[in-house]
Amino acid sequence: MTQAAEFAEVWRGPILESVHHGHAVICDDTGEIVEAWGDPSRVVLPRSSAKMIQALPLLESGAADARKLNSAQLALACASHQGAAIHTQRVGDWLKDLGLKDADFRCGPHMPYSREAEVELIRAGESPCQIHNNCSGKHAGFLTLNAHLNGGADYVEPEHPVQRACLDAFERVTQETSPGYGIDGCSAPNFASTLHGMGRAMAHFAAAPEGSPEERLHRAMREHPELVAGEGRACTELMRAMDGRVALKTGAEGFFIAILPHRKLGIALKAADGATRAAECAIAALLVRLGELDANHPAAVKRLRPAILNARGIETGSIRPAAALT
Repeated sequence: MTQAAEFAEVWRGPILESVHHGHAVICDDTGEIVEAWGDPSRVVLPRSSAKMIQALPLLESGAADARKLNSAQLALACASHQGAAIHTQRVGDWLKDLGLKDADFRCGPHMPYSREAEVELIRAGESPCQIHNNCSGKHAGFLTLNAHLNGGADYVEPEHPVQRACLDAFERVTQETSPGYGIDGCSAPNFASTLHGMGRAMAHFAAAPEGSPEERLHRAMREHPELVAGEGRACTELMRAMDGRVALKTGAEGFFIAILPHRKLGIALKAADGATRAAECAIAALLVRLGELDANHPAAVKRLRPAILNARGIETGSIRPAAALT
């Protein structure tokens, strides 16, 4: 097996203190690897980086058009959002349009990632609802598809028609038979593939013709970066930094993907230790390498060369991409 490649270095003063490793691929519209680092054949769980694949049946079935979903809703179906008002109000309205309630979700509640929204809940003495879950947009999409299919209430079960449709879409775009799945943080199955398979899938999205389900989804993400993640998040800030040319999506445990429709390229990467800082540094470095991201843009600097500060605000070190990626 090919060893993981160096992704990011952590320096404290003049001392190299830590090194993050990982695996990455860039694929073209034929599904072939253009460049690779580490082991492209590594079996991975893409986690939330697969959300646009999980949203494909929503469009392919006709459910999205039957419900007249707009681009903001399609972006939310692909989102890992902050739980800010801009997210929860839209998901709440979507749920009402379906004639459903928060209890119909199967994603579970957690405190919103938005500090402002969290403080508002605490001050009001309220507990978070499932709508605050970062995956509630994806689950609103699942519920929309479920209504279209007349499926049962437990739409996250692996054998449910909604999840069978997701598996079919996943295997079609990765061009692989999934070797299995893990249950994600939102209770839905997360199907596994090789890293190459995920890169191939993202290139498939990038090369999809205008008006296709794939193109509509990545266009919605690029048009609404604030809905895909939120203020301060890498997905949102880096998409804005590239003027919406590239769709980005993070996933738990150090996963990241990029869809470059104007280049018909797809990127997939996985930090071996699951570190978000390593994945964000690596995706920014690869986008700079491809000439898509200005290395001096503040959103790029924030991921490529973030300063490490101590409690007194003294800069004690920095993170930087490994030479292999640059």
